[in-house]
Amino acid sequence: MKKNKIKSYAKLNLALNIVGKDSSLHKIETIVALNTLHDEIFIEKIKSNKHDILFAGKFSQNINKDNTINKLLTILEKKKLLNDKKFRIRINKFIPSKAGLGGGSMNAANILNFFIKRKIIKIDKNEILTISKSIGSDVILGLNHSNSILNARNKITYFTGQKKFHTLIVKPNFGCSTKEIFSKVKKFTKPKFNKPNKKMFSLNYLKEMNNALEPIAFSKYRKLRSIKVFLEGLLTPAFVRMTGSGSALVAYFQSKKRCEDAKKMFNKKYKNYWCIASKTI
Repeated sequence: MKKNKIKSYAKLNLALNIVGKDSSLHKIETIVALNTLHDEIFIEKIKSNKHDILFAGKFSQNINKDNTINKLLTILEKKKLLNDKKFRIRINKFIPSKAGLGGGSMNAANILNFFIKRKIIKIDKNEILTISKSIGSDVILGLNHSNSILNARNKITYFTGQKKFHTLIVKPNFGCSTKEIFSKVKKFTKPKFNKPNKKMFSLNYLKEMNNALEPIAFSKYRKLRSIKVFLEGLLTPAFVRMTGSGSALVAYFQSKKRCEDAKKMFNKKYKNYWCIASKTI
């Protein structure tokens, strides 16, 4: 088996609501777009008695053994779906961790998709969803390279041909713990996305939405609030929103030039913070 290269795109929550809690997990609904920012994954079959997983790149540090790829492979091994096949998997990490960009979840989703499409494993849709949920709640959002809406009933609907935004993604020099941010959720909202449609990706609709986790993250990290205010003043973005549980904030522009100019202005103000001008796909 030759070495195969996969692009694992970052996930952006255009809108996110917390609609309840089921046992220990919160129930969310969200409008999602994937982004041109991506990790690179290389996969090849090897002759060995164990898998070889290697993380490289700028954001490869501090990834522990309890990562999403190890979780995926462990589940597939327990279900005896790999038939004792072993793989070398190298991930070049360009997506920062603890940013709300779903880097690890998208990695697992893309590797699972690769195994299915190459007929290395054979599973039905229900088992795909079960495995995805066992790894992480975001994994389901990376199973298809299309914009999507996840409703309160955990049903996902995919959409193609949506308007693309130029995005300035910024991350301060600290991350947010998903577990900690969700632990402070006290209020739930009524579901809004149970009848998903293309209009929900329109600019006018998205501008009226929010990320319900922002107030919690901003309360713990006041710097995030000041960064958002600064981004909102940069060349009039369509809107600015935190993605996931943070700490990344995203300014959405309709113009590529304004997005790139805003990046230059941001770099002058916050010299030590990571940022990238990119685009939704």
